[in-house]
Amino acid sequence: MTSLVVRRLLIDLETPFDRRWNGGDAFRSAYFNALSMSFPVGEQFFIDSVRAGVKALPDDRRSALEAEAQGFIGQEATHRRIHAMFNAQLDRQGYVNAWAPRILRRVQRLESLLDPRHAVAITAATEHFTAIFAHELLKDPRHLDPAEAEAAAMWRWHAIEEIEHKGVAYDTWLHATRHWPRFKRWKVKAQVMLIATRNFTLDRTLGAIELLRQDGITGPKAWFGLLRYMWVRPGMMRKIFRAWAAYFLPGFHPWNEDDRHLIEKYEAEAALGTESAKKVRRAA
Repeated sequence: MTSLVVRRLLIDLETPFDRRWNGGDAFRSAYFNALSMSFPVGEQFFIDSVRAGVKALPDDRRSALEAEAQGFIGQEATHRRIHAMFNAQLDRQGYVNAWAPRILRRVQRLESLLDPRHAVAITAATEHFTAIFAHELLKDPRHLDPAEAEAAAMWRWHAIEEIEHKGVAYDTWLHATRHWPRFKRWKVKAQVMLIATRNFTLDRTLGAIELLRQDGITGPKAWFGLLRYMWVRPGMMRKIFRAWAAYFLPGFHPWNEDDRHLIEKYEAEAALGTESAKKVRRAA
């Protein structure tokens, strides 16, 4: 069981950064910007889902999850706040977030229809997606090495906490559906993962295309450049396919893949920058 820590992030998100902050590359910058624009609304849904899911459990089950759920909520609340600050900088650069209202409407519809177990299923599926995304982000330095230092630090910080709490929503799901027949549990989680994958992939792709349009990059050039980054080189989406597919296997659990070494590597590297960190404003 992983101990969850809400870390303090030492970065300055008030000083303007370049529109193409990720190595001067419009396509990778747009993709990460589209991700960030979706996070505050999505993370609030995850917080509410896990809180309600744990609260609905009987006392003996609830006590086993409460501590990790609180750590999960603390980390996600901090992610929501920091990405809101990052998004405010994008707003000052003139970017329009056309996708957050759409995601908010979707969440509001879901909240009116779902019982806590189904909301937790959506959270567990999406958290798996973000955890394997985070794994690849830390594993392959090509994603962030050319980025501006403050932005790269934010994304790596977010990634290590996504890995660290990747089992919380899934464990809540397992406890909440403990009386379900095995096939029903698998069927529901598989269906939810397919829907979550479609929404995550399509929304972020179209969101990035819209941001590229706002930068004056349209048509085949926009699509070719973005899809090349996502699927070819370095190919984030291609590289996470096997880990994504593992969600459908019998006996799956997020911690079947123990990637805490990536957390340790990041924190070891971050410790080397302690002196320079004193020069920047404490954002969290």
